[in-house]
Amino acid sequence: MVTEHSETTPLLINQPKQTRNGWLYLAVLSAVLGNFNFGFSLVYPSPVIPKLQSSDNPRLHMDTHQISWFGSIFTLGAAAGGLSAMLMNDRTGRKLSIMLSAVPSTVGYLLMGAAQNIWMLLLGRFLTGFAGGITASSIPVYVSEISHPGVRGALGSCPQITAVFGCLALYALGLVLDWRWLAVAGEVPVLLMLILLCFMPNSPRYLISQGKRDEACRALKWLRGPDSDYMTELNQIERSVNSQVGLQWSDLRSPFYYKPIMISVFMRFLQQMTGITPILVYLEPIFHKTNISLDPKYDAAIVGAVRLLSVMIAASLMDRAGRKTLLFTSGFLMYLAMLSMTMYTLKASCDVSNVTVEASGQLLEGHGAVMGPLTNSITLIPLISTMVIIFGYAMGWGPITWLLMSEILPLGARGIASGLCVVVSWVTAFILTQLFMHAADAYGMFAPFLFFCVICVVNIIFTAKCVPETKGRTLEEIENYFRTGRSFTIVDS
Repeated sequence: MVTEHSETTPLLINQPKQTRNGWLYLAVLSAVLGNFNFGFSLVYPSPVIPKLQSSDNPRLHMDTHQISWFGSIFTLGAAAGGLSAMLMNDRTGRKLSIMLSAVPSTVGYLLMGAAQNIWMLLLGRFLTGFAGGITASSIPVYVSEISHPGVRGALGSCPQITAVFGCLALYALGLVLDWRWLAVAGEVPVLLMLILLCFMPNSPRYLISQGKRDEACRALKWLRGPDSDYMTELNQIERSVNSQVGLQWSDLRSPFYYKPIMISVFMRFLQQMTGITPILVYLEPIFHKTNISLDPKYDAAIVGAVRLLSVMIAASLMDRAGRKTLLFTSGFLMYLAMLSMTMYTLKASCDVSNVTVEASGQLLEGHGAVMGPLTNSITLIPLISTMVIIFGYAMGWGPITWLLMSEILPLGARGIASGLCVVVSWVTAFILTQLFMHAADAYGMFAPFLFFCVICVVNIIFTAKCVPETKGRTLEEIENYFRTGRSFTIVDS
């Protein structure tokens, strides 16, 4: 059957241009090694705290107050690193910012590995946190800007995946290595990242914003392949960059700026308010207090493996199920698991008040913690609940928060706003990590988990009301959505 358009159909059909992703994947891998190091250093206290609590060296022995600072000062460093990244991202570029983070990270690990006093451990934690703040701000933006829409969802979750790999590596190595050698092992991914990034291109969007069009063209050709339609993409990026000017305070009255900035900031705030950082940092102490039937150090490794599995599942679903669907699923799973932990630890706290301590019986350690020969299978609830918390977080609120920040922020505000997001995130994490152990000792372990349970409900409501769906959209289409307030579609004039 002949169609009405047959006479206008060309006899020679151009072969579709093919995009190759091999070099793109290598560039992303090189950058996200910084997130591997971030995850490694974030949970460093988990296996180290029990060893320092039992240390015979009085200069390294830690009480509850010192433990809180050892766990939380990393987040203060991360906030300071985020502030630095606000300036570095737009002035030195995303790639160089990531490379510069290797300096404080290396010095921090050396201090912790050679520590003779607690102040050396605290300073080392602060410096590794400073490096983590830089990478947390720079890497998601770099990965988003070098990726194309077909793979940006999956690659956008890579910072979170490699951070989880870093956590799992720390938990696993903590089973066999002394805490000083753990610090030495942390140097390896830092140096590897530094070497690989020397050979990677800068972000094409950043290069165009600096007036380096030829270099941006070469970078995009290298990332997409010579047979791809990289010139069309380059022209789209150039139009987007040229349509924007530097951010002024008066610009914040425009929905094009304040809406994506507010969404990004609140998402990072709510991400931390779920309690994920204190849970990861104090994983082994939490398991000690809840008296699960397995050795806490093995439980931590199991939780790390579950977290890795869940974030890989999220990466495979990111561009299929959509961002909002995963955020809803994530928030609901964390709510159920936090509720279970609250009920278990509240019951344990009530049981403690009615228990007579006998010499052959149980030893009490803080409110809501029963230390002793419990063999009931109910003691597996903290492990299962923690696994579900980690699974839920890694399915949505972990990787998608990072991804959306890099997708929805307008280019003119991306460097400053991403740094602001990191600062808000880590100041919140510092407060929670500093207060978590004190609250658990003063009121019982159920108190912080009840608070986190309520926050999960708030997260679900925020997702429904405020978060846009960006699946399958180019960065230019997402910017157009906030510019027009109603449409992702770009109409060429």
